[in-house]
Amino acid sequence: MQAQRKDRSNPALNVLRLVIAGTVAGVLAAAVALPAVGGAGVSAKSAMEGLNLKPEELDEPPLPERTILQDSKGKEIGRFYYENRQSVPLGQVAPIMRTALIAIEDFRFYQHGPIDVEGTARALLKNLSSGGVMQGGSSITQQYVKQVLVNKAETPEEQQAAIAPTISRKLAELRNAMAIERKYSKDQILEKYLNIAYFGAGAHGIQAASKRFFDKPASKLTLVEAATLAGAVQNPARTDPNVGAEARTRLLERRNIVLDRMAEIGKITVQEAAEAKAKKLGYKDVKFPGGCEASKYPYFCLYVQYEILNNDEFGKNPDERRKLLQRGGLTIKTTIDPGMQAAADKAIKKYVSKKDKPVASQAMVVPGTGEIKAMAASRTFGGSKKKNEMSYNIVADGAHGGGRGFQQGSTAKVYTLAAALEDGLKYGDGFPAPAGYTASGYSSFKNCKNENVGDPSHTVRNSSEGGGGFKTLESGTWGSVNTFFIKLQEKVGLCNVVKMAKKLGVKRADGAKLSEVETFTLGVNEVDPVTIANSYAVFASRGQYCRPLAITEIKDRNGKAKQYKPKCSQVLEEEVADAVNGILSGVFTKGTMQEVGGIGRDAAGKTGTTDNYMSAWFAGYTPNLASAVSLGDPRGTSAHKLIGITIGGQYYPYVYGATISGRVWKDSMISALKGVEPADFTSVDRSRFGGCTDNCAPKPPKEKKGDDNGNPFDVFDPRAGDDNGGWPFGGDRQDNGNGRGRGGNTGPITPGR
Repeated sequence: MQAQRKDRSNPALNVLRLVIAGTVAGVLAAAVALPAVGGAGVSAKSAMEGLNLKPEELDEPPLPERTILQDSKGKEIGRFYYENRQSVPLGQVAPIMRTALIAIEDFRFYQHGPIDVEGTARALLKNLSSGGVMQGGSSITQQYVKQVLVNKAETPEEQQAAIAPTISRKLAELRNAMAIERKYSKDQILEKYLNIAYFGAGAHGIQAASKRFFDKPASKLTLVEAATLAGAVQNPARTDPNVGAEARTRLLERRNIVLDRMAEIGKITVQEAAEAKAKKLGYKDVKFPGGCEASKYPYFCLYVQYEILNNDEFGKNPDERRKLLQRGGLTIKTTIDPGMQAAADKAIKKYVSKKDKPVASQAMVVPGTGEIKAMAASRTFGGSKKKNEMSYNIVADGAHGGGRGFQQGSTAKVYTLAAALEDGLKYGDGFPAPAGYTASGYSSFKNCKNENVGDPSHTVRNSSEGGGGFKTLESGTWGSVNTFFIKLQEKVGLCNVVKMAKKLGVKRADGAKLSEVETFTLGVNEVDPVTIANSYAVFASRGQYCRPLAITEIKDRNGKAKQYKPKCSQVLEEEVADAVNGILSGVFTKGTMQEVGGIGRDAAGKTGTTDNYMSAWFAGYTPNLASAVSLGDPRGTSAHKLIGITIGGQYYPYVYGATISGRVWKDSMISALKGVEPADFTSVDRSRFGGCTDNCAPKPPKEKKGDDNGNPFDVFDPRAGDDNGGWPFGGDRQDNGNGRGRGGNTGPITPGR
């Protein structure tokens, strides 16, 4: 149909025509809405006093549109909506759909003005003869006005006022309709009505309805389908096919009425109507669930949702931001990588069942950009306790829908290591690591407020994950020796270690301040996998911290796009980061991950087992990708320790960082990095970090011939090799410090599990 040209005849004649038609129509419209006005005590005089038949501009807020979440490749992974709607231009609506709707709702639409006087009079007579409201008298333009008012209503009272059966409301509707007819062409009005109308089954607008009912776009609708949707508009609550068989029967009857009407006014033949009426309803009930529970990647979806809700760039307050998310019609392109996400999901599923109470969760982050590529957990996201579902984002912090997190354990020791290297210590520096350590006084440790936080009443002991003896920065890290790191933290200064952690982005999952206590280096703060993976990514990117990034582009409903770039800054010297990498790469071949092994390319990492086996971590990275895996019981780690427990169908007397988390990390990283060209760590600056300062290991006593009892010292001299081309940092040069699982042995280091 072609848009009708706007009436450009004599203005005075137009005004006179509107006044005459409007006066009659206003009273008739009121009569249609209130067939027993007199009985309601409303006088004709009061109705006439309300007549002010001048066009009144209608405020038309943008329609609520669904927001689509896409993965990094542009595929939909989730949607948010207040109303399931996707507006389309009239040209993308099948002509038969337009014809069917006009035939049943307002067949003189292209001939009359803002109100169809003939149609209103006909409806009045029908209603008076029946004693009730059997036929509506509103034109499509008037119906559009009413829908706009309903949609913009914020409260139940405003919604009720928008549909109130009062004369004043009908007259206001007429004045708005006059303005709409003056402002838009008929085609534009029809397009707006088709996009705002509700069709039932949660489908708002013709495009959503077409997909919901028949699994096709509105441009592909057939006669039978178009008649069905046209019939649904009048009373969608009664004909909603999802309600039950009776509602579907009413919808079928209503469809047939539309077909008969189309035949009656000559839009189709009687034969076409009969053939169409003989067909079944054809409702396909296509689901379009919204919210993160329905997303393929629910934990990442939650992260993105809270990125919007927490950012004042998207609104002055959370309510405004939620409205934008649910109604704004945004297209949000994210960083999630389907392949890497699948790798994480598969690895977790291999070792931990969704029925297990302990939960394994994992995040993958790209060093140098902060892009989050995967967020996975062993338990399904949802609200059913019976199904053992997780009701919050266990992979993230509280600001992104998460909970309290789990104690970080020994993965926190790397911040002490980095602070020591930054402070000038070398690979060969160290000190004896006794079985137990007790602070000599309260002033042994001071927090960043210069307050004494040492605890001479508490003795820190080594777990079976790390033994004693003289330990260097290398061997103490590889063996994850508690007493060594407490002493190292004492030497470097607790506040310096805390500052190091903070500049690498470490924060508590619950949003509280980091607990600056003596045992900070042992990981007493509760954290989340995204935060820890991102902090380790700083080492992989040679000292560059990047804020975690989940969104790369947002398009508004009009197609205007805004890109979101990484926000990064250099927080650590490149050479210090390289030195950290050099030590952590040995964890796979000489330390607590040697039983699990490396991933066939340069990699570095650290296991983390908390005190009393309350949680278990592994965090590691390559130059291409960083990842952290946590394992703990969200019911409470103190009461539900990882001791004598069955996880994934296998019994474990004790669960260490390498036991499950390390294996999940290894399997997932191997799979996630398939097809990614391996990159090497930058070589360590030997002139700066080789040998030792004034904390060198004592030379081991000469062994007597035949004496094979060993000794408590590292078997290599960290100062050796500087002049003869050998590997100066201890260990076997064959390893090359790359975590590839090749050779290397340092003697009496207690292996991790």
